[in-house]
Amino acid sequence: MSLPAEFVERLQEILDPADFENVVASFSKPRPASFRVNTLIAEIPVVLGELEKIGVTTREVPWCPEAFTVNPEFRSVLVESDAFRDGRIYIQNLSSLLPVCLLDPEPGQAVLDLAAAPGGKTLHLAARMANQGRLSAVEVVRSRYYKLRQNLQLGGATLVKTYLKDGRGVGSKTPEQFDLVLLDAPCSSEARFHVDDPESWSYWGTRKIREQSRKQRGLLKSAIQALRPGGRLAYCTCSFAPEENEAVIDWQLERDPTLSVVEVKLPLDNVRVGLSDWRSKLFSPDLARACRVLPSAEMDAFFVCLLEKSSDRPRKLRRR
Repeated sequence: MSLPAEFVERLQEILDPADFENVVASFSKPRPASFRVNTLIAEIPVVLGELEKIGVTTREVPWCPEAFTVNPEFRSVLVESDAFRDGRIYIQNLSSLLPVCLLDPEPGQAVLDLAAAPGGKTLHLAARMANQGRLSAVEVVRSRYYKLRQNLQLGGATLVKTYLKDGRGVGSKTPEQFDLVLLDAPCSSEARFHVDDPESWSYWGTRKIREQSRKQRGLLKSAIQALRPGGRLAYCTCSFAPEENEAVIDWQLERDPTLSVVEVKLPLDNVRVGLSDWRSKLFSPDLARACRVLPSAEMDAFFVCLLEKSSDRPRKLRRR
């Protein structure tokens, strides 16, 4: 089975020629396997000792001390382990750990997770906050909302308040109330395509990308409204599509003089800067501070951009 031809053609436009073949090849390789120890209810040495006893060899992740990788064949062993069943570990791709690590929340802060299900990043936020402060988690899809609540309860995230709401309306109801906002935006999930799973791209198309882009703009606008002056927001997707990434951020930058892009520097070889343009559309030069994570042996493709709302004089808007 082959990936959609239009998707591959778009990748060729998006990626540097030196990266293209490796990225396309990644869609036929085994999925990376990694997990995070849930420090709300577990101690890292104890969990690693348990996993070692059942034959799981783990590797540390230098930039995230609570995260570990394993060979893909150990994924099923992790899923069947007591540590997974009782919520002491959460199986999560390393790319998904980046936004929380970049936001680096502290105990006592007010934090908003605007599209929270199934809850992996919410749990990570709660752990970094040591269950102290205010953490609000919003999800609009009912089935996913209950999965979110289930995961939070299992993981011992007692500080989280959950809301079954459309995130696009949250900012106007909670203006400038949060120190940090995480928006893991619903997207076309292109990073999760696999040649052995045609279902993974069965819904994909440029129409889907356009639909998601409209939704993402509404969510980002709401997220910015909810953010306090001086606060930071992490916007991320698991899509390659510029329409869902740089174009969404650029759209908001054009309309909001209080926003700036914070430079993201990651100690990874598979990171590229954000795009400067896409199909005749020029983006703000500031988008070069965003990050595109390319798929690797341990990471899925990912886009992440860190924004800050100024508490001082706003910058000048670009002419359109």
